[in-house]
Amino acid sequence: MGRPGVSVIIPTLDEATRVGAAIRSARGADEVIVVDGGSSDGTVAEAAAAGAVVLRSEACRGAQLDLGARAARGTWLVFLHADTRLEAGWTEALLGLPEHVAGGAFRFAVDSPRHVYRWIERAVALRCRLFRLPYGDQAIFAHREAYEGAGGYPPLPLMEDVAFVRRLAHVGRLAFPSPRAITSARRWERRGVLRATVENWTLLGLYAAGYPPVRLFRTYVETE
Repeated sequence: MGRPGVSVIIPTLDEATRVGAAIRSARGADEVIVVDGGSSDGTVAEAAAAGAVVLRSEACRGAQLDLGARAARGTWLVFLHADTRLEAGWTEALLGLPEHVAGGAFRFAVDSPRHVYRWIERAVALRCRLFRLPYGDQAIFAHREAYEGAGGYPPLPLMEDVAFVRRLAHVGRLAFPSPRAITSARRWERRGVLRATVENWTLLGLYAAGYPPVRLFRTYVETE
């Protein structure tokens, strides 16, 4: 028997300057699917030139991710943000996981030499260890059967990663292999590290308290 197939799904919206690097970092996958939410820049052309299959969708990250997952052929589904790159060795680490693993995420890293980001990385590692709660910028992955058993990504514009991981954790064990998902520092640099961190915690707290994700998304966009 051949090895299980691996599909990488990347949701995009105006990511022409970054999507190529994300696709190239996914070398080793059997297919890369970019699901574009209506970009007005050259995202679609860049994705196609880098070798990805491009699908069109409404601009809703949860819906984009689910559309890509339903179109994918792989046994393993990896959900990669357009501003994130997978570190070499990720395919071997994924395919080497025990059979009972339903999904998980890679090790979080920020693409910046600033020391403050090392503290953020440590905090994320602690969150994953204690609460088994990775975010989307860690390249969440799922076995296809587990993905379907969890009901897939919900059609949410924000907190779709948290909602999905909670579902996935009820299906089976989550694993956190050592290769890094290296994400851009742009949102922290643009908003300020402290402000961005506090806003992220606030959004998560409001979501946990039952605040509607669509309203949270509007609040998030207004603070950009």
